[in-house]
Amino acid sequence: MEQETTFAEQIRQWLDRLSGLCILLASCALVVLVATFGWLVFGRYVLNVTPTWVEQLALLLVCYIAYLGAAAGVHENTHLGVTLFRDMLPERLRQAIMVLTDAMLALFGFVMAIASLELFQFGWDTMLPMLNIPESFRTLSALLCGGLVFVFAGTRAAFRCHCLITGKPFETDEVT
Repeated sequence: MEQETTFAEQIRQWLDRLSGLCILLASCALVVLVATFGWLVFGRYVLNVTPTWVEQLALLLVCYIAYLGAAAGVHENTHLGVTLFRDMLPERLRQAIMVLTDAMLALFGFVMAIASLELFQFGWDTMLPMLNIPESFRTLSALLCGGLVFVFAGTRAAFRCHCLITGKPFETDEVT
C-alpha cells in the first residue's frame, strides 16, 4: 500500500512539473510576443520600416500561449465550470460525476490530438508566410494541448476512480 501512495505521488509530481513547464513556455512566448510588438512599433514609427514578419510570429505565439495555458488550466482545475448542481448532489454521486467529467475531458483531449495530428501532417508542406517555417508549427500547439489534456484529465479520472472505489478522498477536490 505504501508503494501505491509513493507511485501516485510521483505521478502527481511529474504532472505538476509538466504543467509548470507549460506555464513557463507560455510565459516565455508572451514575453517574446510583447518584445516583437515593441520592435514593430519601433520599426514602424522610428525607423519608418515596418517589420512584416511580426504579425505571423504573433499568430504563432498566441496559439502556443493559449493552448499551453489551457492544458495547464486543465491540470490545475482552473478551467471554466458550472458546479452548482454537482455540488448539491450526495458525496458519492458527486464523485462519480467528477470521474465522468474528467473522462469526457480526456476523451475530448484525445480527439483533439488525433484531429490535430492530421492537420499537422497535412500542413507540413505549406510554409507560413514571412517566417518560412512549415504551417505545422502552428497546429503543433493544438496537438500538444490535446495530448496534455488527455494525460492531465485522464490521470485525474483514474485517480478519482480509484478513490471512488476505495472510498478514499481525492486530495485536490478543494480546488473547484
